[in-house]
Amino acid sequence: MTNQTRNVSIDETYKLAREKYSEIGVDTDRAVEVLKTIPISLHCWQGDDVGGFEIKEGDSFGGGIEVTGNYPGKARNADELRADLDLAYSLIPGHHRLNLHASYAETGGKKVDRDEIEPAHFSGWIDWAKQKGHGLDFNPTCFAHPLADDGFTLSHSDEKVRKFWIDHCRITRRIGAHFGRELETPCVTNIWIPDGYKDIPADRLSPRERLRDSLDQILEEKLDPAQNLDAVESKLFGIGSESYVVGSHEFYLGYAITRGTLLCLDAGHYHPTETISEKISSTMLYLDEMLLHVSRGVRWDSDHVVVLNDELRAIAEELVRGDFLSRVHIGLDFFDASINRIAAWVVGTRAMIKALLIALLEPTDKLRDLENQGDYTGRLALLEEIKTLPYGAVWDQYCAAMDVPAGLSWLDEVRKYEKNVLSGRG
Repeated sequence: MTNQTRNVSIDETYKLAREKYSEIGVDTDRAVEVLKTIPISLHCWQGDDVGGFEIKEGDSFGGGIEVTGNYPGKARNADELRADLDLAYSLIPGHHRLNLHASYAETGGKKVDRDEIEPAHFSGWIDWAKQKGHGLDFNPTCFAHPLADDGFTLSHSDEKVRKFWIDHCRITRRIGAHFGRELETPCVTNIWIPDGYKDIPADRLSPRERLRDSLDQILEEKLDPAQNLDAVESKLFGIGSESYVVGSHEFYLGYAITRGTLLCLDAGHYHPTETISEKISSTMLYLDEMLLHVSRGVRWDSDHVVVLNDELRAIAEELVRGDFLSRVHIGLDFFDASINRIAAWVVGTRAMIKALLIALLEPTDKLRDLENQGDYTGRLALLEEIKTLPYGAVWDQYCAAMDVPAGLSWLDEVRKYEKNVLSGRG
């Protein structure tokens, strides 16, 4: 089938789908136009297994982060990572962002500790983002460092260690603001730390008091929100912090509300029976904006590649039903070294966009009217009926309109790149 024939087939199928959706009062053209305005922030660390490009001493990693697999061809430097990202973006419909960790600084082969990094160390990323039209988001890297080996950073009992991490986070905020100025779009700078105890602590309060004080010092410098937005991210447990995490959900929810920061909800950072979709509407009552890290936990915070499952759809539904799209920043956070890393980006990001499209194709007003009338029978029947509506035809039309592969043919491009580029990396 030629591309022209394929596009005709997509157009014809879309027309049928548009008619089907119009029967329940849904304008598919409008849904697609809204979808075009929603950026997803891809995470740089999928491309090199959270390695970064620092000059390091020793093999320190830590922080409860575990990347499994040894699929060939991971990026070994920033140029390779950017080339891999370029391919991924070319296979994903829409205009999207990149989420960087501080450990991806380019220091010209010199060892620069994290409390000494500067905007100049990210000039390569800024130039690339300008050329490609991507916004940048940012994160301090509070793991994989000798001063994080004992499992504590911003809540550390040693004042000198704590100051090192405070200084690091202060610098990352300034770098984030620099990104915002240069790219003319706010950078979301998100703070996550691994701090916690493997076994039962005798004092749960003091580390949290220290963390609160550290964060207050970090945020003391006022930055223009048009350039930088601050976020804080919680976690339930991690490897080495199974019994107690300093930065719990309750801690950061209170902090975000009282300090006016964004709250980051990570889909993998809660108990397996909890879902962040259930938390969105409650937290948005008290917060101006929110950051989502969309991941997929399997039995624990395992950061599997995002797929179009029930929870992903529920997250997207909450964003649309609550009219939160303009107040929520969507980023991805997973890493799988057992499969092609570029394919992981493409699969995960396309799944997130599909979930948003399905939510935008929902007859929300009609469902809400049925609910307000007490017609729960009608509500349930309609919710079940829309599950089989042809959203796939709308998805194919959107991909074709954005000049990216509509079906699985994107995988052919990844396979070709793997053969011609990745296989040469050793």
